[in-house]
Amino acid sequence: MPTMMKAAIFVEPGRIEIDDKPIPEIGPNNALMRITTTTICGTDVHILKGEYPVERGLTIGHEPVGVIEKLGANVKGYQEGQRVIAGAICPSFTSYACQDGCCAQDGDHHSHGYKPMGGWRFGNTIDGAQAEYLLVPDAQANLSPVPDGLTDEQVLMCPDIMSTGFAGAESAGIKIGDTVVVFAQGPIGLCATAGARLRGAGMIIAVDGVDERLHMAKQMGADVTLDFRKVDVVEEVLKLTGGRGVDAAIEALGLQQTFEAALRVLKPGGTLSSLGVYSEDLTLPLGAFCAGLGDHKIITSLCPGGKERMRRLMSMIASGRLDLGPLVTHRYALEDIVEAYDLFSHQRDGVLKVALSAG
Repeated sequence: MPTMMKAAIFVEPGRIEIDDKPIPEIGPNNALMRITTTTICGTDVHILKGEYPVERGLTIGHEPVGVIEKLGANVKGYQEGQRVIAGAICPSFTSYACQDGCCAQDGDHHSHGYKPMGGWRFGNTIDGAQAEYLLVPDAQANLSPVPDGLTDEQVLMCPDIMSTGFAGAESAGIKIGDTVVVFAQGPIGLCATAGARLRGAGMIIAVDGVDERLHMAKQMGADVTLDFRKVDVVEEVLKLTGGRGVDAAIEALGLQQTFEAALRVLKPGGTLSSLGVYSEDLTLPLGAFCAGLGDHKIITSLCPGGKERMRRLMSMIASGRLDLGPLVTHRYALEDIVEAYDLFSHQRDGVLKVALSAG
């Protein structure tokens, strides 16, 4: 087995480059994955731009699909050569936070057990998935076998955007017959739209300003699409709901404008489910916030991880309930990742998700 691998590393704000790194050594509770396919996330672009800080030299990426190359001595029930995925969030499942049901906020190395976003390790606090090999920590809890018959691209969305988008719908508490609006139809917003449909929403309104994304939103289950370039979205949503407002608004972009619009279209007692990664302070408009007396709920979600979450998501793909294959619009080899980042970060050529082949 070789000792070195190709990996996409963070050099400095504005620069992620392919370089050689040692293949990770694993401990008894870990596994080594040989990556076959991975992708680029909007969060990776925040890292590229310097909007989210990580250590220089870190391997980026958190959406791994691959094959078990090597297993730690304590990892049972898996086989080398087995096809697996691991969630973007890979909790220890041993901390207080995990046992309190907050696995994404896993502070395993703190005595109190909590750390904001602590379960997000790949491409954040440890080397990530945009490489030929990946060390998976706490592998017993985080490796999930890929069902026979499913391709890499069919399960590529499970580690992050499917889990995150669905979490937005789940956190919103969508009930059968609810009216839901989803602001922004990037990959996570599209998955939130699909999640709202699967949760039983009666009407789903999708908002974006890109024609291809609005078209894709229809495929994912949107009943109405609104182009914010052409209409006053708040006015249109209130008109569609007879002035009542929506039961749930999902914000999937991370901007003041979309967050505020989501709040303005909520009915009294409605839920704003926020999935956006924000780069600046948010302000609450007094009227839309009803002076704090509107019985609104504002809830944030970080991508749920772990092997059971991944198993459930892959079962939705295997059963044909949802096909996220159309979200892969471009394909690159891992060594061409700088070009892929340029395309994805500038949102050219109708890009939604890029499949990166590593082997």
